[in-house]
Amino acid sequence: MAELLEEITFIFSRLDWLSVLDILLVALVIYSLLALVRGTQAVVLLRGIILVVLMVVLLSSILQLRAFTWLLRNTLPALLLSIPVIFAPELRRALERLGRAGTGLTLGAREAEIEPVIEAIKDAAVRLSERRHGALIVIERQVGLKNYADTGVALDAAVTVELLMQVFYPNTPLHDGAVIIKGARVVAAACIMPLTSGETTDKQMGLRHRAALGITEVSDAVAVVISEETGAISVAHNGRMIQRLDAPRLRHILAAFYRPRGGGNNLVNWLRRPFGRPPQDGDGPRPMGE
Repeated sequence: MAELLEEITFIFSRLDWLSVLDILLVALVIYSLLALVRGTQAVVLLRGIILVVLMVVLLSSILQLRAFTWLLRNTLPALLLSIPVIFAPELRRALERLGRAGTGLTLGAREAEIEPVIEAIKDAAVRLSERRHGALIVIERQVGLKNYADTGVALDAAVTVELLMQVFYPNTPLHDGAVIIKGARVVAAACIMPLTSGETTDKQMGLRHRAALGITEVSDAVAVVISEETGAISVAHNGRMIQRLDAPRLRHILAAFYRPRGGGNNLVNWLRRPFGRPPQDGDGPRPMGE
């Protein structure tokens, strides 16, 4: 303890006003960068980069692995130039997966808040479907959607059936675009979503369905879509769409994404079960548009 106090005293004795200003400037730059990417997809990428750097430092410095250190020293300059250029999309996806590692899949809402939100989304989707009012409801999970929420109108309101019905009432100012829900709050409405880049997408899909697939391709969000032409309810996740859902199945999917238990395999297996009969061996996924 005495040696530690001596080290701290020695460090502070060497500080002057210029060193303090230097530290404050560095802290200000780091804080500004973090504030800039807060709530966006870049947070996940940044987390993945930090984990990679920590692993490299651990293997090369602390453990003093000579062969690994030599390999890293000789290949790092070339890798820094070639990897971002050649493997940009793959690197982005890998860093996003790494950045999500160790984080929970819940949305941060308390247990008492989850059930009303699920019921509100389900009831609103059913009522919108009956009236054939088109709607796109995007549920934010781990990857922040702040950059997409900024394209719409900020609401910061509780999730209720009446609010969702009013937002998607035809010919109202907020009707076009998507509603973004984070936890138990409606963050924004009339938000612009990216359209899917998939070449195999059904050409008869409307803009809402393409936007639902698009936002789930660039994030881990869940999108609920109500068709304006048919009133069909669909759910998109991870670039795939499950169509023609009824109220019980929609509620089950929303509950699984809000409160996943035992990983995503249970949800995948449940989605693969054809509606109307118990699960059986050999059940496959329902094709999009079936």
